Parts: sequence; C-alpha cells; structure tokens
Amino acid sequence: MPHKNAAYRRRDFLKAMALGAAGLSLSGRCRAAEARPNFVIIIGDDVGWNDIGTYGNPLIRTPHVDAMARRGMQCNNAYLTVSSCSPSRASIMTGLYPHNTGAGELHQPLAAAAVTIPALLKDAGYYTACAGKFHMGHIQAHFDLVTDSQPSGCEQWVEVLSKRPKDKPFFLWFAAHDAHRGWSATKGENAISQPHRNDEVVVPPFLPDAPKVRRDLGQYYDEVSRLDRFTGEVLAELDRQGIVDNTFVLFMSDNGRPFPRCKTTVYDSGLKTPFIVHWPGHVKAGSASQSLVSAVDIAPTILELAGLAPVPSFQGRSFAPLLRNPEATIREYVHGEHNWHDYQAHERSVRSMQYLYISNAFPELPGTPPADAVNSATYATLRQWRDAGKLTPQQQGPFVVPRPEEQLFDVRGDPYSFENLVGKPEYEGVLADMRGEYESWVRRTHDKVPENPTPDHFDRETGKRLAKGGRPKGY
Repeated sequence: MPHKNAAYRRRDFLKAMALGAAGLSLSGRCRAAEARPNFVIIIGDDVGWNDIGTYGNPLIRTPHVDAMARRGMQCNNAYLTVSSCSPSRASIMTGLYPHNTGAGELHQPLAAAAVTIPALLKDAGYYTACAGKFHMGHIQAHFDLVTDSQPSGCEQWVEVLSKRPKDKPFFLWFAAHDAHRGWSATKGENAISQPHRNDEVVVPPFLPDAPKVRRDLGQYYDEVSRLDRFTGEVLAELDRQGIVDNTFVLFMSDNGRPFPRCKTTVYDSGLKTPFIVHWPGHVKAGSASQSLVSAVDIAPTILELAGLAPVPSFQGRSFAPLLRNPEATIREYVHGEHNWHDYQAHERSVRSMQYLYISNAFPELPGTPPADAVNSATYATLRQWRDAGKLTPQQQGPFVVPRPEEQLFDVRGDPYSFENLVGKPEYEGVLADMRGEYESWVRRTHDKVPENPTPDHFDRETGKRLAKGGRPKGY
C-alpha cells in the first residue's frame, strides 16, 4: 500500500535499503556466472512521443534513436504520470504517482529520504551518476556523481560513461535540457549541422498552420535532433567499451512538446512518451509492444532486472515480461495527473487501450499552456487568429471556458481527443467503467483536490509573472 504521507520518513527509506541488500544477497548465487546488468536512462526534456522518426514523424531527423528502435524494442503505448518536468522525474525515480511523492507540483523537491532507484542500486553496489538536467530536489546524495552542462545537458554523457569505475555495475541518468525552450541547437560548438526548414515540420491540427508556428516547430525539431546525436554517441561508447550487450538502455521523455495542448495536459500529446529499450541479446531486435506501460513501472522493472527484492512502496508493475514477450500485458489502465505548473490546475486521466477519461476539478479555468509556451510565437499566433475569428474549433482549446468537468474520448477513432463522448447514450457503459476506475484509483492512491490550490504565478494571456497583487509585473 502506498504511504499516505507525501514524503517518506527516514525509517521507510532504511527499510527499503535493507530489502534491496537482502535481494542482492539472495540473487548472488543465481548471478554468479553473469554480471549484473548496467542501466542507462536517456530522458529528453519536453519531447513529444510522435516527434521521433520511428514513431511516425516523416520529417524530423532522429537517425540514432530510430536505429536504437531497430536494434531494440519500441513500446507504442507508454505513458507518463504527469506532463510536467520535475514531477515527472520524481515519479520515475520513486515509482510513485506525483501526488504521492511530495513533489507533485513543478519545482517541488523530492525529500532526501525518498526511496529512489539510484539510492537502492547504490546501496546494492552500483555506481550511480546523473549527467545533465537534475530538477529533482534533495536527492543529490543518491548519486555518486551529479554534473550538468550547457546548453544541451548532454555534453558530458560520454565522459561520464568513459570515466566510471570499471569494477562496478552502473546506473546512469542522462538527462537532456533538449528540447526545452529557449532554442539553442543551431548555435555554438554543439550546433546541429542541418537545421529543419519550415516545410520540414508536421503541424498538428490543434495549431495554426502559419509561418511563425512552422518556424517554432522547426527550432524545436532541431533540439530533438541534437538530443538524437548525443544518444548515438552514448550507444557508440557502450559498444566501444564492449558492454553494450549487458547494458539496459531506455530512451524516453519527461513530458510532451512545449506547445499549446501538449505539455502539462493529460491528452496523449502531453502524457504519451517515446519509450525504446535497447538491450541486445535480451530484447528482440526490431520488436514492438502495443501493451500499456506507465512511468511508475520503470522503478520495479529496474530492481527486478538488477536482482533486487521488490519495494512494497512502489505503485507500478514491472514491465520485464514485455522484454521477453512484447505481446504480454501488464496493466489494463494508465493514470495521469495535471497539477500546478505555472497555473492552478487539478486534472486526472485514465487511459485504456481505446478510451481516455478526464476529470477536471477546476472547469472554470482555461487550458492555458506553460508560461514559456504562452510567451512563444506559436501562442502569439493563436491569439492573433482568435482575435481575427480564424481559429477552428480544434484550435480554440487553450481559450475555452468553462471546460467540461468530465471528458471521454475514443482515441482509436479520435487520436487527437477532439470529440467529447460524455452525454452520448451509446457510451454510458464505457463512461461508467472509466469513471469507476478513476474513483478506485483515487481511493487506492489517496488522491484529493487541494483545499487551497496553488494560484497562478503568471498572467494567462501574456505569460508575464504576476506580482503579489495578482497583476503582471510592470503593469
């Protein structure tokens, strides 16, 4: 059962450490002839699931990640628990839903006593390092090394990999700043060699197809391409060291692209993530799994693969069965959250293979994207087209008030979640089932709407930071 407290107490942490150590000793005999696997998680910042070539984007240049999928297993239905940077990372690290980590809102820190993947592995004899964006709070001591670089965050990945202790298995958290705004991939010594042109982007139907939007998307694509290049360098270094076959590499993102109706939302454009496992000899090359996977499943999977005993506090399920059989099923639903991220919010989602259910506690508030997206050329174009009466109904989402308290979408026939099926008699049974699963999850995880929600910190129209009086600074 999950803890009711937002952050774990120290004795819970020590108990988990003991469980990890016990698991290691028990597994030692069966692993005597086989080295424990290494783990590398490569996590992009604000990279949409379908902004990778292998996931269907015909124009973006991601040759190394695409090759990684050809040599590994691509999961086509992997979901984050929240589309917000630090809460998403905290959830992955702890195997807990964001509202259970004590760090469910943007910039809230994980406590030093949190039970995390690197702490458990470090206690079991692993070398642990974080290179790149940290943004997880007070868990630096869970790593043997924490280092960052600018502007990409990826510049030191190969160095960290090459200088690691050679007598220990390792867990490396390689966290990019790419593709977070503002754009820098065409500048400096690490600039990409071939920037994307305006005609080399896919404009989703919820955004205006205008030159400034295309330029904004193209610069975002450039950031993803730079991340792709560094990913290729990591895989090449693993091969050079002769350890690629014993290294589990996971490529993923922390949330959707930094554009309206993506990042911070609980639509697929916010929560769905690229998810590729590269592990030659353990994962069939070129395989694909359609099974649902949640970010909370990563922690129990890594512990199982490392031969450690499971930690009872984890709320996910190991997806190790998918590595052996991509057609296996480990869960029927995945769950998502939208908590404060620049703006007040409390939304929850339940996703099955076919349907998406959303509950919104504050329907009187518009679906404003993050402040950096509000300050973008794309959002300026949305406002201009809104004022000129040019937006389609699908493009008006960020401005609509009130929004529905409940939404239901058939994502197989409506992949962008445009048609709300709530109120349609033929979907009453589906709605009851999805609502029932949501209510059950709320009880299981002790979720609740905050009595005093964190208010907006930015103006929703301009993106300017608000002063204490609720007005934009400088007004």
